[in-house]
Amino acid sequence: MLRSFDGTEPQVAESAYVDDAAVVIGDVVIEEDASVWPNTTIRGDHGTIVIGEGANVQDNAVLHETAELEPYSTVGHSAIVHDATVGERALIGMNAVVLDGSYVGEGAVVAAGSVVTEDTEIPEATLVAGAPAEPKTEIDDPALEATADRYVELSKTHAETSERLD
Repeated sequence: MLRSFDGTEPQVAESAYVDDAAVVIGDVVIEEDASVWPNTTIRGDHGTIVIGEGANVQDNAVLHETAELEPYSTVGHSAIVHDATVGERALIGMNAVVLDGSYVGEGAVVAAGSVVTEDTEIPEATLVAGAPAEPKTEIDDPALEATADRYVELSKTHAETSERLD
């Protein structure tokens, strides 16, 4: 569901996929080949939210305040990104939280269930875990880097083959 807020409507690229069960409100930009999955809430009522080219926001995730997902980044199931930036090809694991003013570097991974506290900068290509999230190791995993590419293809299949049955 796309909704305006205070006269501002979400902008969704033609090639983007927004599931019917997602809620996208207000000042939100969803770029080419990005995808937003069921029960996700993206609420742009206190700043612009940008979902970059090829980025994906998976089921039950929440984005609020001024947030940016750089190209081909991934926000996993039930994760929260609040007033933060997720770098290109970075991955936010399931149920992880990224808080205000934080930056997750290019190709970095926030492990499932981790909490990136306010104003934290995660170095590129680094796995962080815990609450608060702390660096564990550097990573170089081409399969992990291709996560967003797989979601671009999956979203095209959904767009072409899904049919409401009610």
